[in-house]
Amino acid sequence: MRAAVLHEIGQDKLEVFDDVEAVGSGPGRVRVRVRATGLCHSDLSAMSGVLPQPAPFVPGHEGAGEIIEVGENVRHLKPGDRVVLCWLPACGGCPACRRGQTELCLAGFMNAGTPNFRRPGGDVFGFAGTGTFAEEVVVDAGCAVPIPDDVPFDIAALIGCGVTTGLGAALNTADVQAGSSVAVIGCGGVGISAVQGARLKGAAEIVAVDPVASRREAALRFGATRAVSPDELPGARQEVTAGEGFDYVFEVVGKSATARTAYENTRRGGTLVVVGAGAMDDHLRLNMFELFFDEKRILPSLYGGGDVLRSYERAIALWRAGRIDLAGLITHRVPLAEINEALDQMRTGTALRTCIEI
Repeated sequence: MRAAVLHEIGQDKLEVFDDVEAVGSGPGRVRVRVRATGLCHSDLSAMSGVLPQPAPFVPGHEGAGEIIEVGENVRHLKPGDRVVLCWLPACGGCPACRRGQTELCLAGFMNAGTPNFRRPGGDVFGFAGTGTFAEEVVVDAGCAVPIPDDVPFDIAALIGCGVTTGLGAALNTADVQAGSSVAVIGCGGVGISAVQGARLKGAAEIVAVDPVASRREAALRFGATRAVSPDELPGARQEVTAGEGFDYVFEVVGKSATARTAYENTRRGGTLVVVGAGAMDDHLRLNMFELFFDEKRILPSLYGGGDVLRSYERAIALWRAGRIDLAGLITHRVPLAEINEALDQMRTGTALRTCIEI
């Protein structure tokens, strides 16, 4: 079968091979025919080494498809079922799951160290235990979440990561209050989803911050009340909050510099939500006095900060009701053979989300 492979961490191009085999079938496992997958910035971060991932590997973790094979002891799935792939499944039995913090379950991360694929030259891993830039993938049954027949594969793929992450940051982690002021720094697919979440919660002012003009324009279509470049943020803060700072600031870039900017633009007593996935050696500097004196809440948000399955169901319900726009997030479509074009679209900021059609 075909799959896109990164040979070594640090390379910026993928190579598409037709001699890749999806491996790992057995009890409790399922084989999925991938139909659509989104390109998330986390894929680029894994390729560059910002996020730890063994190589060689098949990137991709935001995918949807249909079941083509189930292993023993799999009762809730059958061949032909439509599914969204969950890269962070909950085991149901660990301390985090028992506390109701299923997004903190580490079971999914354990899969990242087990090869999902094989080529004649040896084993190949799947990013985050999945690897959706491939025609097929074998995963634990808990990673394959059934979806209704009326949800298109491309829409379902977005729900598998970016939409759940961005919406959940506003709805779960921040619990944005009606009438509040919000700034979202970084307006790709996840940031735009955070904008939509803030709009759903009734925020009065939503300022989208991004250096790319097309993304700023898109943010206005998705519910931002104004959109500015990073240089224009001080002026927007003055106009919207009289200089006090925003009630909520979402950092959706994953860099300490933007997190520091987000902190400085959060009002005293306000909330900074860290959504972007950053590097382990990129340290955010805060002094102990400002932490004490400003009483700003700093809330990291992993995968939307809530129960993943419930978040999927909520996103589908909101999409069906026309309360959120998911189709509009897909600005580009490319076949798997042109995956490197999709990477360029992400790097330059010309795409909110590129759908790779497998």
